[in-house]
Amino acid sequence: MPDGDAKLTGGRVSVFEVPTSSPEVDGTFAWNKTVMVLAELEAGGEAGLGYTYANRATAVQAEELIKEVLIGRSAFDIPCAWQAMVAAVRNMGRPGIASMAISALDCALWDLKAKLLGLPLVKLFGGTRKSVPMYGSGGFTSYSDQQLRAQLGGWARDGIRMVKMKIGSHPEDDLRRVRLAREVIGADVQLFVDANGAYSRKQALWFAERLAELDVRWFEEPVPSHDLEGLRLLCDRAPAGVDIAAGEYGYDEVYFRRMLEAGAVDVPQADCTRCAGFTGYLLADALCQANNKPLSAHCAPAQHVAVCCASLRTRHIEYFHDHARIERLLFDGTCKPVNGELAPDESRPGMGLELKRADAQRFAA
Repeated sequence: MPDGDAKLTGGRVSVFEVPTSSPEVDGTFAWNKTVMVLAELEAGGEAGLGYTYANRATAVQAEELIKEVLIGRSAFDIPCAWQAMVAAVRNMGRPGIASMAISALDCALWDLKAKLLGLPLVKLFGGTRKSVPMYGSGGFTSYSDQQLRAQLGGWARDGIRMVKMKIGSHPEDDLRRVRLAREVIGADVQLFVDANGAYSRKQALWFAERLAELDVRWFEEPVPSHDLEGLRLLCDRAPAGVDIAAGEYGYDEVYFRRMLEAGAVDVPQADCTRCAGFTGYLLADALCQANNKPLSAHCAPAQHVAVCCASLRTRHIEYFHDHARIERLLFDGTCKPVNGELAPDESRPGMGLELKRADAQRFAA
């Protein structure tokens, strides 16, 4: 039997900077590298890991939380540790860096607890399903037509039933690119688009009507996610069958409550690398359950799969090209799409991920 009061005895934080496979641009941002902040926590002879996609400042915050809040606490009392971390960042400001640091540490705590108990994480949570649908996500506005065809068409040929592309940085070219994507994937694959808040309200409404004609089913962040009135306008007036989605920048449960109360989205999104970890994701899931809304997991597919299989409301996981690639580079045990779904490996304890330290070292910052 494991020690029921296993104390956290150590922890460390690593930063990895991984160049993108090609320049990546969306409706409002461009980048050529992605930074992962990895937290590892130790107790009872086991080590748990969790991560966020953030920056070096997040690593500093996570290191302080390990030293000042977590060391000496029971590895089993995760709600207590989570509350203590939230209280500790009061004067830093909860959204942003502080919440992403808590996210990595909370996920590491859950991974550690499952390993101490010798359980796959989904069994510790209690599963609602064996696998969860996923959608291929990429189609950056920096891609050539050839790259767009290869990526989206490849996913469709692999049996992935939903794919998403970026729009918004060149509005005059958006509909042409969406038509191209529809031709490539065929009529049987659902097509999603993400503007990353690039449009004005009336511009977004005009695009929603044109996109519906191309059988686009999902319009993500048509306007900035803080514009709840604008999102509500789109929810109310966009054609039936086009879901309005937002929420990836939710850092706490109050954000999701306000979004739901405003009627701002058809499908809220939550990201366990930002919303204070698995604990925060399950709080968002409970709010969606109470409001009869579906939930969608944003990015970080390898970290989301177990909690999504334990969620009551999760509709699907975003299989984001950049993150899926990085997770394969840095970890053993990542899940692979099978018939358009992701499933946790229940033969491995915790999340089932193991850092490939030698491979990861070349990306160490």
